[in-house]
Amino acid sequence: MQFEHTYKQYDAELEAVRAKVLQMGGLVEQQIVNALDALVNANANLAESVIANDHRVNDLEVQVDEDCSHIIARRQPAAGDLRMVMMMVKTITDLERIGDEATKIARVAQKVAEADRMYTPRFTEIKNMVALVREMLRTSLDAFARLDMTKTVEVARQDEQVDEQFRAAMRQLITFMLEDPRTISMSLEVLFVAKAIERIGDHAKNIAEYVVYMVKGKDVRHTTVQEMERETLQS
Repeated sequence: MQFEHTYKQYDAELEAVRAKVLQMGGLVEQQIVNALDALVNANANLAESVIANDHRVNDLEVQVDEDCSHIIARRQPAAGDLRMVMMMVKTITDLERIGDEATKIARVAQKVAEADRMYTPRFTEIKNMVALVREMLRTSLDAFARLDMTKTVEVARQDEQVDEQFRAAMRQLITFMLEDPRTISMSLEVLFVAKAIERIGDHAKNIAEYVVYMVKGKDVRHTTVQEMERETLQS
């Protein structure tokens, strides 16, 4: 009975940490949404709140990191439980970096709000990219919550779309700058934002890949989508 009680307590500890990771995921998604809103609407106050809230993301990362360290020290997890702890540590690192990218976008939003410039970008491509990386992040976090690695290939394919959208945005911005030098300053700011969004997609993809590591003990980073698909389909 004592062993069963200890096991249940251990299981509850792991679940509590997983809940914090998902809380952190929800927070960084909101940071992305608010940063885009601040950028598109030139809302300096909202941009400032995104920057100010970055500490909440960082605090959760520290909490989860400490929780995982305590679990390793006290419980000495093995096999699947150890992979679970490692997956959570890796996931919060990517979530913290997504939070950093949202903060970068908010800082550009501040500049846009403060600027009095002739050229105001439409942000159409930026909106499309954000919609896609938000979907990637949600799918990755859902896969994390359910330990469902079947979504990993879908996220990897979406990441390829994000990369293509980034290249298209870059080509368009270069055209703007060549045609009208007055657009250079603002175009560079928009390009900086597009790169931040592209990196968010990379981090969301990483999170989905960690789920494969958790379920199968297989590291699928730096593999092709086809190789990843074969791995996730194997029993």
